[in-house]
Amino acid sequence: MDNCVTLVGTKGGPAIRPGTPMPTSILVRLAGQVILVDAGLGVSRAVCDAGVALTDLDAIIVTHMHSDHYLELGPLMHTAWTAGLKRVVPIYGPAGLTAYWQGFLASMEADISLRIADEGRPALEPLADIRLLDAGQFTIGSVTIDAIRNEHPPLIDSFALRLTGNGKSATLSGDTAPIDAMIDFAKDTDLLVHEAMLSAGIDALCERVGNGDDRLRVHLERSHSPAGEVAKIASAAGVKQLALNHLIPSDDPDFTLKDWHAEIAPHYSGPLFVGTDGMMIPL
Repeated sequence: MDNCVTLVGTKGGPAIRPGTPMPTSILVRLAGQVILVDAGLGVSRAVCDAGVALTDLDAIIVTHMHSDHYLELGPLMHTAWTAGLKRVVPIYGPAGLTAYWQGFLASMEADISLRIADEGRPALEPLADIRLLDAGQFTIGSVTIDAIRNEHPPLIDSFALRLTGNGKSATLSGDTAPIDAMIDFAKDTDLLVHEAMLSAGIDALCERVGNGDDRLRVHLERSHSPAGEVAKIASAAGVKQLALNHLIPSDDPDFTLKDWHAEIAPHYSGPLFVGTDGMMIPL
């Protein structure tokens, strides 16, 4: 389906456990282009489950260099290559993504060389055209991408994206604390996909992870967005639909849909989607 967004992974953070959602990745089909935003663990299977062949991806964008957003980029490209990928795929991301790609290639050199010699495959390395992502505007086919820096300390190169084409738009917050700039950036968008956190769930999450000090809590509170603040942004921006993703917590049975709706309802009354893996939202 064209003009739709699929939340292929919706969990905040890199850890998975039995029964949990998978880390965040978003598949955008817009104006004839198929664009993957972020490549967290499980993304290759999830893209296929969404009905898209890995060889059909037109571009990949990595919003920031946290592992839950790019861990599976190398395996995805390698798997697409074994599935018949022969064309160059532009991959946009912050500084550091090239080093990751080169490291992945080095780790798989024996397999890659063997498959080229034994199966006649093209070279894998040049199929990934790594391009620096920065604030500004660029195009992928007939889709215009606007990027702004969000607020996700300690990282500086962390981005929100607005994709526009065929008279439709989708705005993706990336990982971020609430920022006023998101209101204008997402103004009147057909869909705002925004990360969201239930502040009441932080205690249980930190206790379960058990890092031994308060650094995880500090990171969560300064770098992510309480659901109520997301609702205020969506309302002020006049978005047509709101989807919550990168959910924190995403796998705690003590927090359910009712809790998410209770945080959103006082501030936003439009169509709301609390993300689940594989959820497809038409624009």
